[in-house]
Amino acid sequence: MKFSRFSSLIFVLALLGNLLVWVGLNPSETPPNWQGKLHGLAYTPHQAIKSYDELSANPDVTLEQIEADFKIFADKVNNVRIYSVTHGQEKVPMVAQKYNIQVMAGAWINDNTEQNTQEINALITQANQYSNINRVLVGNEVLFRQELSVKQLSDYVDHVKTQVHQPVSVGEPWNIWLKNPELVKHVDFIAVHIFPYWQGNSIESAVAEMQYRYEELRRAYPDKAIVIAEAGWPSKGNFNGAAKASLLNEARFVREFVNFAATHNYDYYLMEAFDQPWKHSTEGEGGGAAGEHWGVFDSIGRQKFPFVGAVSENPWWIPEAITAFALALLPTLLFWRHSKGIRYRGQFAYLFLIQAFSSLLSYCLFAPIMKGLSLYSIVAWGLLLPVQLLLMAVVLINGFEWVELLWKRRQREHQPLTAPLLAENDYPKVSLHVAICNEPPDLVIATLNGLAQLDYANYEVLVIDNNTSDAALWQPVQAHCEQLGERFRFFTLGKWQGFKAGALNFALQHTAADAEIVGVIDSDYAVEANWLRSLVPYFQDSKVGFVQAPQDHRDWQHDTFQEMCNWEYAGFFNIGMVHRHDRDAIIQHGTMTLIRKSALEQVGNWSEWCICEDAELGLSLMEQGYNAVYVNHAFGKGLTPLTFTGFKKQRFRWVYGAVQILRHHWKNLINPHSHLTIEQRYHFLAGWLPWFADALSLISTVGAVFWSAALIIAPDYSRFPLDMFLITAFSLFIFKIVYGLSLYSALVPCTLKQRIGAAIAGMSLTHTIALGVIRGLLTTNQPFLRTAKAEDKPALLQSLLMVREELVMLIGLLTAMTAIIFHYKIAEADVIWWLIILSILSLPYIAALIMSLVNIKTVTNTPVK
Repeated sequence: MKFSRFSSLIFVLALLGNLLVWVGLNPSETPPNWQGKLHGLAYTPHQAIKSYDELSANPDVTLEQIEADFKIFADKVNNVRIYSVTHGQEKVPMVAQKYNIQVMAGAWINDNTEQNTQEINALITQANQYSNINRVLVGNEVLFRQELSVKQLSDYVDHVKTQVHQPVSVGEPWNIWLKNPELVKHVDFIAVHIFPYWQGNSIESAVAEMQYRYEELRRAYPDKAIVIAEAGWPSKGNFNGAAKASLLNEARFVREFVNFAATHNYDYYLMEAFDQPWKHSTEGEGGGAAGEHWGVFDSIGRQKFPFVGAVSENPWWIPEAITAFALALLPTLLFWRHSKGIRYRGQFAYLFLIQAFSSLLSYCLFAPIMKGLSLYSIVAWGLLLPVQLLLMAVVLINGFEWVELLWKRRQREHQPLTAPLLAENDYPKVSLHVAICNEPPDLVIATLNGLAQLDYANYEVLVIDNNTSDAALWQPVQAHCEQLGERFRFFTLGKWQGFKAGALNFALQHTAADAEIVGVIDSDYAVEANWLRSLVPYFQDSKVGFVQAPQDHRDWQHDTFQEMCNWEYAGFFNIGMVHRHDRDAIIQHGTMTLIRKSALEQVGNWSEWCICEDAELGLSLMEQGYNAVYVNHAFGKGLTPLTFTGFKKQRFRWVYGAVQILRHHWKNLINPHSHLTIEQRYHFLAGWLPWFADALSLISTVGAVFWSAALIIAPDYSRFPLDMFLITAFSLFIFKIVYGLSLYSALVPCTLKQRIGAAIAGMSLTHTIALGVIRGLLTTNQPFLRTAKAEDKPALLQSLLMVREELVMLIGLLTAMTAIIFHYKIAEADVIWWLIILSILSLPYIAALIMSLVNIKTVTNTPVK
C-alpha cells in the first residue's frame, strides 16, 4: 500500500507531537539549590491515617512506625517539632536521639481540662527525661481556635516553666501574637506560624511576606527570640487569592525560603514532614483543600521534589509520555494501514484522537504511582480503569467512522437502477411477505394498496396474521386481499409460536415454488411503485444475498415527537449504514428488504430464537459468504411509534436482539478463518459496542449516586473520584457532541433544530439501551415487543409513568448534586468536576423526560387512511 510523503509525514509528526505536548504541559523550574540539612521539620506520625474519625478512634503510634519515619528524613534535618507526647509520640525524642536530632516537644491542649492535665504532665516528664528536647510548646493554635482564653493559656505556660529547664512558648499565627502582648510576657520565645499561602500571597512574594511578618514581630517585641514554628506551601489545593497550590510552588517556596533563612539566621520548622490525608475532612471538605498536602514527603514516604536541580509539577511525566507514545503507536500504525483515501484533515483529526486518548490512558495508568493512592483509592482505580478502556475504545471506533464519512470517498455506493436491465420476462418472481399482529385494518389495507401498484409484473403478496386477539382486526384485511385478486393471499394463524419470525417461516412454506426472491415489508409502509424494478436486478450477481433499502417515515411533520423520532432513525440509515456498506457489513432490517430465497433456505430460514430475526439473518448470510447491497434511497415510508413507550420498546428489542446475536455468533465473529471478512467482524463487534457503553453508563450512574451519598454521609472515608477519570468522561461527552452534530450536518438532510431534536431523542433511549444490554447478557429469552404504530397519545400522568425508571434515576442524580452543593465548597476543583459529571450523567434522563412531555397530545391519533 503506497502513501504520499506528506501523509507519512503527518503520522510521524503526530507521534512526535504527542511527546512535544507532554514536554509543553510539564514545564520545569530550577529554584535556588539547597544542599545542606533543613533546620527543622514539623513531624506528625499520622500519615497512614485517612480520616479524622479513624485518628480519633486509634491515635496510638508504634515505635516501629516512628523509626521507619526517621529513616526517611533523619539525614535531611537537624530539628523536629512534635505536637504531642502521648499515644506513642513520647517515643519520638528517644528515636531522634539516635540520629542526634533536637526536638521541640509540644503538648496538645484544648478546652478539655482533664486531657490538658495529662498532656502537660507527659510533656514535663519528657522534657526532664531527654536532653535532646531543646524547646517546649504548650499548645498549638489554641487561641486561634478560640478554645482557651489568654489567661488560661498563660497559666498553663507559667506552670510548665516552673517544671522544666527548657525555653517554653505556645504555637500561634503571627496575627495572634501581635494582638496579644500579654501572652508574650509569659513565654520565653515567640513560636510563630507564617503561611503566605493562607494570606493569599503569590509565590513570587511569599518569601518577602515571611520576612515582613518576621520583622513586624521583631519590631513589636524586640526582646523576644523568634522561632518560625510553622512555614510552608501546599503542593495541591485551591487557589487562595493569588496563591496557587502546586508542587512547583511548594518546591520553589521551600528552596527559596531555606536559603533565605540560612542567610538571615532564621530559626524555622517547615510544615511538614509528611502529607496528612486525614486532614482533608478537617481543613476543607471536598478533597480540593490544601490542608493535607504540606509535606516534604508524601503520605507513603516519597520525597515530593528534589532540593537540587530542576523541578517539574509532574515528576513522572517522562515515563508517562513514553507510555503514551507506546500506547498510541499500535493504533496509529493500524490507522496508517487503513487510511488510504482519507484526506489529510481526516488523518490529522483521527491521529489527534489517538494521541489525546492514549495520553489520558497513560495518565490513568500512572495514578497509583503518581498520586500515592490509598488502598481504597486503588480499588476504585481498578474498578474505573476498565470503564476508561471501554470509553476510549468507543471514541476510537466512532472517531474512525467520523473521519471516513467526512473525509473519504465512498468505496461502495449503489443507486436505484432506473434503466431496464432485464427483458420484461426475465425479471425473477418476488414473494412479498407482510406479517401483521393486532394492526388497525385501515393501516394494513393502505399498505396492500400500495403493493398492488408496484411497477413489476412477476410478484405475489402473502399477508400472515398471527397472534391477533380480535378477529374484527384481521377479517377486513382478508376481505380486501380477496378483492385485490389472486396475487394476494391471506393467512390467519391464531396463536403462533416464534412471533414475527414464526409467521415469516410459515409464509416461506406457502411461497410460490418459482419465486427466487423474498421481500419483507412492515404493515404500515407506503411503497414507491419502482421499488422492485429498481433493486431486483442487483440479484444478477450470484454473490448478493440480500438487498436493503433504508427505513423511512411519513406523516411526522405535524407532530414534534414523531419529528424527533424520524430524524433519530435517519441518523443510522444515513450515517451508520452508509459507513458499514463500504465494507459490506450492513445490518439487515425487517422491512424494505429483499432476500435471495435459496440463500434464506441455506441458512435455515428465519431464526425464531432471536427477537431480531432480521439482523440475525443478515449476519448468517454473510457467514455463508454472501454479499449485501444497500441502496440509500427511501422506496417506502412507514409510521414512527406514536408514544415514547413504543419508541423505547422497539429500541429495547433491537438491543436485546443484538446481544442475542453476539452471544450466538461470537465464535464466527472472532474466528479469522470464517467467511466473514475482518472488516465485517470489526463492524459487528465494534458497531454495537456503544450500546455496551450505555450499559456501563447506567452502572456508573448508580455508582455515582451511591458515591455521592458516601461523600455526604461519610466524608472522612470518602474522596471524590480521581480527576483523570472525570476528564476522560467529560472529553467523551464533548466528542460525542462534535461527532453527532458534524455527521448529521454533513449527511442527514435536516435543520439544526431537527438535529438537536434527534440528539435528544437518541439520548432519551440511553436507559432503555442499557437495560436491553444487561438483560441480554443475563437472560436468554425475552418476549417479542411489537411496536404499535397507531395508538392514542398519552395524557400527562401516563407520559410520566412512561419514564418512571428514568425519573427515579434523575431524582437520585439531582438529589446528589443538591447535597454536594450544600455540603461542599463549589469553588473546589474536585467538587466542580464531580458536579459536571453528575450533570452529564443526568442528561439522558432529562432527555427522556422531555420526550415523554413532548409526546403528550390531548386528541386521539387518527390511523392513516
